[in-house]
Amino acid sequence: MKVLETRIPPPLVGLIGGALAWLASSAFTPTTITFPVRLTAAIVLVLVGLVIAGAGVRTIRRADTTLNPLKPETSSALVTSGIYRYTRNPMYLGMATWLLAWSAWLGTPIGLLGAPLFMLYMNQFQIGPEERALRTLFGAEFEAYAARVRRWF
Repeated sequence: MKVLETRIPPPLVGLIGGALAWLASSAFTPTTITFPVRLTAAIVLVLVGLVIAGAGVRTIRRADTTLNPLKPETSSALVTSGIYRYTRNPMYLGMATWLLAWSAWLGTPIGLLGAPLFMLYMNQFQIGPEERALRTLFGAEFEAYAARVRRWF
């Protein structure tokens, strides 16, 4: 399904994952975990996701390269500093963390499916094509980076 590669903006993919989690969770009884505990977990996860994704955006902007995930071939620099020393995809990791926060808020275990579905989609249709473009642009430098830094965490 090459037609989906780098075609749907990642935030939209995240929203779709959240909507699917909501639809799935609406069909099940909520967990017995109390709302204050779920709310606290959701807030913590949102904040963690903001820190991770925000660090990615700041580092990309400092490197003066593209933030556009739909055109990875326009990258002008391979960013390996800042949070990119720990994860190759901090913005997507932040979004996955927000989906976990949403699952905590929803309060049903089935809601947890949003984050892994998002990650599977992103691996196949966004990250894979991005990494092909980076290999083409940066060759051995990207290969060395990918060998030492994990895709997600």
